Amino acid sequence: MPALPRYDAFVITPRRLRRRRSPHGDRWEAALLSPVILTVLITGLAFSTPREIAISRLLPAAPALAAAMWPVLPTILLGTFCLAVMIGLSFVYTDLGTPYTAAAIVAVTLAAAYASHVRLQREQTLLRVRLVADAAQQVLLRPLPRRFEDIEIESLYLAAQEEARIGGDFYEAADTPYGVRLLIGDVRGKGLSAVGAASAVISCFREAAYDEPELRGIIHRLEITTTRYSAGLNTQDLPERFATALVVEIPHGGGQVRLLNCGHPPPLLVHRGEVRVLEPTTASPPLNLATLIGEHYCVDTVTFDPGDQLLLYTDGVTETRNRTGEFFPLPDWMRRQGPASPRELLDRLHRDLLHYSGGRLDDDIAALAVRCPPARAQEG
Repeated sequence: MPALPRYDAFVITPRRLRRRRSPHGDRWEAALLSPVILTVLITGLAFSTPREIAISRLLPAAPALAAAMWPVLPTILLGTFCLAVMIGLSFVYTDLGTPYTAAAIVAVTLAAAYASHVRLQREQTLLRVRLVADAAQQVLLRPLPRRFEDIEIESLYLAAQEEARIGGDFYEAADTPYGVRLLIGDVRGKGLSAVGAASAVISCFREAAYDEPELRGIIHRLEITTTRYSAGLNTQDLPERFATALVVEIPHGGGQVRLLNCGHPPPLLVHRGEVRVLEPTTASPPLNLATLIGEHYCVDTVTFDPGDQLLLYTDGVTETRNRTGEFFPLPDWMRRQGPASPRELLDRLHRDLLHYSGGRLDDDIAALAVRCPPARAQEG
């Protein structure tokens, strides 16, 4: 199967996927032609059936249907054609009650034209809102560089809803004096409050990643930012407003990777062909829960040799269900993947998640794939 096309910000929605798949495109084209098909069908039946059936009275339905998907002028032209058909029928059946049906066609056509005008205005407003959301997406989840010196990195974001552009899942990467530092996380909840919290965490990380020599210092600043943001919300469930986060540091030159996991799903490491689930040695509290659980952060260190690959993800990946309600088996899926670049790996994950869920996602998904290139690639 050919590789999926690339996207500037790797923001992929089910709507964009449907546009790329020809069967769905054919269905949409058929839907656009449905008013014409309905008109032809009613016209043919009206001329071929006895007068008592009066199929011609269904002609006003054609412009009414056109208003849901056509612009104003084509809708009026279709209504005019239906009126001409009705007049033509009057020469075949003189007692058909043409004036009443013709008046109904005119009235429905005018109403349909107005409805089409209102619909187009609303679609233009929605388009402007989506453009603003896309701009916000570029700021919140900006495209990441594909390579930080000797580290390859790719990102993926799948929005669960067609209308959604941004949500509570977030990621970021920075090439700092201490090495390449990565952040991925998920804010509990939905809506603007989750987006605001994700934005606050990302903004804080972009500063702290360069300033703090230790991962604990970064998490401490993220904790303060999340707490302050939550305190500014006029809600009664502040203890339940938290975010999971995973911070990763890969020193320049590789050799090892340091991880600090604050309640986030454990990443997967492909080391010498073996897949490992990097569970934290000691659990660290999610952001905004340190005051309740205790501010005890554990940093784990694992080997990261040339050719190794690391997959970071949000819980939307592992909580994707199939028709029988079973969760997506990510570790087993990872073991079945052969050698692949980070982009190829995420393309496969994207494709298989949509296939596993039947094309319908219940939660937003974010993922980062990181690889330390093989020694031969580095030498070349």
